Amino acid sequence: MIRHVVLFKFKPETSAATLRSIEAAFGRLPQETGLIDGFEWGINSSPEGKDKGFTHAFVMGFPDAAARDAYLPHPAHRAFVAGARPHIEDALVIDYEAQM
Repeated sequence: MIRHVVLFKFKPETSAATLRSIEAAFGRLPQETGLIDGFEWGINSSPEGKDKGFTHAFVMGFPDAAARDAYLPHPAHRAFVAGARPHIEDALVIDYEAQM
């Protein structure tokens, strides 16, 4: 199992409506691509103050690296990135093979 973790720091001028639209668009990717086994997301609620401005976390599961590799250039993923990019100040992406 490959986990794909995406953190977003949005530009300060990004409206609440735009954030909701981006959240919904990301949430449609499992159905639109047919490659994602697991999907969850949330907004930072840590009291530690170490988020460095990143507010949104998205975690996806792929059955293997081949599925993840097919997802990255998938047209639905590319369309999502193109639509979200103008509103994102910074992004952090980490993939790892889940250890049990």
